[in-house]
Amino acid sequence: MPKSNRLSNAIDWIDLSFVERDWTPRWAIEVGIRCHLSGMSLRDTSQFLGELGVQRSHVAIHNWVHKAELQPISTPSADQLAVDEKMIRLHGKEFWLYGAVDPKTNEIIALELYPTTTKVTTRWFLDQLHRRCNLAEVTILVDDATYLTEVLADDGYRFRYEPDGDRNSIERVFREIERRTSSFSNSFSHVELETAQSWLEAFAVYHNSRQS
Repeated sequence: MPKSNRLSNAIDWIDLSFVERDWTPRWAIEVGIRCHLSGMSLRDTSQFLGELGVQRSHVAIHNWVHKAELQPISTPSADQLAVDEKMIRLHGKEFWLYGAVDPKTNEIIALELYPTTTKVTTRWFLDQLHRRCNLAEVTILVDDATYLTEVLADDGYRFRYEPDGDRNSIERVFREIERRTSSFSNSFSHVELETAQSWLEAFAVYHNSRQS
């Protein structure tokens, strides 16, 4: 089987409805998006597509990833969620990444970036998460993140302090995001908040597609 056919298998999670013209074969757009989300840089992905006979710039591949508007739609398979927050950098400034992962399936339920971490931003994240998967039926596994435990207690959510065990699923996701961002550090370079959020959502969709 040709390499391009193998790479385009099992990627029906990519919606190509944003494609308005057929200047690029759709299998090539799918392969380009998947290669970048799996860890290849934009320039390496461009070079790889060139080896398959499709000449497209790294800018075009960047645009494919963000125009696809991939967003995680998974819901918890059981009655637990691992939730945490982590500082990352955009243009050298501190931002905060909140995340929720199903410890049974390792699927990402939500990833959200905020310019700071406070009770307000923590409550925003938990409210969004609650609308998606009804936290009244879920026990949230946390470590010692101050605002997170305070808001969970204030708002009556069920939670359990668990520094290891099932809560490690969120730590593994954060480590992979660190590995994938600029120079294998927890920094996005030369991108705006909206672009970084879009990439995180696309990464979550790709990550979840590999858990089944």
